[in-house]
Amino acid sequence: MAMQFYASPEQVQRDRSEYARKGIARGRSAVVLTYEGGVLLVAENLTSLRKISELYDRIGFAAVGRYNEFESLRRAGVRMADLNGLAYDRRDVTGRALANAYTQTLGAIFSETQKPYEVEICVAQVGTSPEADELYRITYDGSVQDEPGFMAMGGSAEAISTVLKSRHDVAADLQTALALAVEGLASVGGENGTPRTLGASQLEVAVLDRSRKGRTFRRISGAALTTLLEGGKDEPEKEVGEAGDVAPPAPAEDKPTVSAASVDLEGKPEADPAKPADDTNGDGS
Repeated sequence: MAMQFYASPEQVQRDRSEYARKGIARGRSAVVLTYEGGVLLVAENLTSLRKISELYDRIGFAAVGRYNEFESLRRAGVRMADLNGLAYDRRDVTGRALANAYTQTLGAIFSETQKPYEVEICVAQVGTSPEADELYRITYDGSVQDEPGFMAMGGSAEAISTVLKSRHDVAADLQTALALAVEGLASVGGENGTPRTLGASQLEVAVLDRSRKGRTFRRISGAALTTLLEGGKDEPEKEVGEAGDVAPPAPAEDKPTVSAASVDLEGKPEADPAKPADDTNGDGS
């Protein structure tokens, strides 16, 4: 009878951790930081697949690692937020509650399944002031950490965090915060350790805008992102429903006011229910 292979629980956990870390390190990094107007989310992304998304009114989501795995987590978070907001109140949906749910899910996957998720995610919630902003980092094993105003995710997170730590300022404007985030992302991955140059086509950028009512999530792309990277001002695009975003509707055409019945029935006087019907047969039947 063949002996069954045995591995200690400690060894199994170490192997799973090493496997997940290697998978995350192969992906491109992302940066989340607070600034005067809200929370900025920046990811290096060369594809049309989203690494940054909205979870709820004032809550954003950023992730690195295997796309199909963090996308399933994002969709589950959106469903949970929508159900809680519908069943209770929209104010009851918080970033902390979503971070706790992700912690339990990733912790169970890491300890109970053979393959852990190769993901690292951030749940960010914008507050009424920079001091009220919340950033939660959730790792592949379910560990959660409340970050102090900025964080970097991915294989080069430590080097990027060093750049952010030295210059991060919660009172900075969006242009300054974006320049710092891009500088941090570009500080790694170059040949012989030299910084890279990242253009608008290589970045995915979004903000949780503190000044907006209702849904605060706003993407910055195209000409608006290029303008910001070149030192210009942020000019938010108008959302659907805001005044002046579309031309006024044309006057409605006159609708028919006559019946759609056949022509031979039109113009005949209606029968008076108080009078007996005419004897059309003439025989009284």
